[in-house]
Amino acid sequence: MKTGLPHTVKKSQNNRMPGGFLFSTAEAAIKKPGRKDIALILSEGRSSIAGAFTTNSVKAAPVKICMQKIKSGTGQAIIVNSGNANACTGKKGTKDANDIIHLVSKYLGVNPSLIYICSTGVIGTPMPMERIVPAVQTLAENIGKASLSDIAQAIMTTDTFPKIVSRKVKIGRDSGIISGICKGAGMIAPKLATMLCFIMTDIAVEQKTMKSMLKDSARKSFNRITIDGDMSTNDTLLMMSNGILGNMPITRRSEHFLPFKKALDEVTCELSRLIVKDGEGATKLIEVLVKGARNESDAEKAAFAVANSNLVKTAVYGNDANWGRIMAALGYSGIKFREEKTDILLGNIKVVKKGISNNRDKEASNALRSKEVRITIDLHSGNSSAKVLTCDLTEDYVRVNAEYKT
Repeated sequence: MKTGLPHTVKKSQNNRMPGGFLFSTAEAAIKKPGRKDIALILSEGRSSIAGAFTTNSVKAAPVKICMQKIKSGTGQAIIVNSGNANACTGKKGTKDANDIIHLVSKYLGVNPSLIYICSTGVIGTPMPMERIVPAVQTLAENIGKASLSDIAQAIMTTDTFPKIVSRKVKIGRDSGIISGICKGAGMIAPKLATMLCFIMTDIAVEQKTMKSMLKDSARKSFNRITIDGDMSTNDTLLMMSNGILGNMPITRRSEHFLPFKKALDEVTCELSRLIVKDGEGATKLIEVLVKGARNESDAEKAAFAVANSNLVKTAVYGNDANWGRIMAALGYSGIKFREEKTDILLGNIKVVKKGISNNRDKEASNALRSKEVRITIDLHSGNSSAKVLTCDLTEDYVRVNAEYKT
């Protein structure tokens, strides 16, 4: 049955939803029954699209397909499932992904070249096509009946809450919306550092400008978070601009470029923060700020060394002001610095001054009891800085991942 594309194009009517996008969710019982686990995002017209993908050399079938499609710079629909990654599934996995795309095309009358596919979940298990095929028809029949929040919930795996962020952007006399959703709580490491993220806007943006903006936003947000140092096979970031607002497409020279870019940065930064806050088993969000570095690369390397240290993460969990673990991580980070010039603060408490103890560990331990902890490291070697977000490491992280496949 071909449902056809609904003709209800309209501008956004609220502050959370960009106009011209329709949503649908369904239950395919991909991993287990009892929840919506497959979803469809549809633009009511062709959109400019840009994206970024995992740099893991092992890539899931949907990632490979999207990486080819994205070269066109255009798209109209995204179909996504949770519960199965469709990774390490060989030729069958690729066929299954393409079959799903062609089903969406059949039911909605959208060219297959404009349909992107994403998956997240267990690696190495074939897609249960006998359950997915009827679910795709349900998605098409119910297009427009779900909300963006419903999509955010459908793509969750070990997440404990849906992640959605929106910003309004004033464009002349009108206002457009940038909305983003993402999922991710484990296998989070930089390049790219989220598992799945979809950003939509009804504001017209020149494709090459959007591609450049998204790359820069991801560099400062999704590529500066880490939960466990493991990189997924399925990480995908896609952004669609359908231009329903009717503005002249934003370019680098547009007067609206900076306001749009600021709003996009806010969306990606807040989404990345929500990912870390929801880290598997996490009880605390940790912000590692390295400043006074020789250059930004050094600052980033140092921040990641500290953020990825299991010893640092467990110390924060235990409210243990063991700053020696931080200094050790700086030492193996690969950057050039002088420990005798280095200051370390836990919260607002300076525990290390010029490389040695400042005898304030007890005060610092109290500071670590906060749900959000900042570790500030001043290398006093230059003027560059970088911030990386991570979370503490708890017993629940082991439990969640020990039981993930079962």
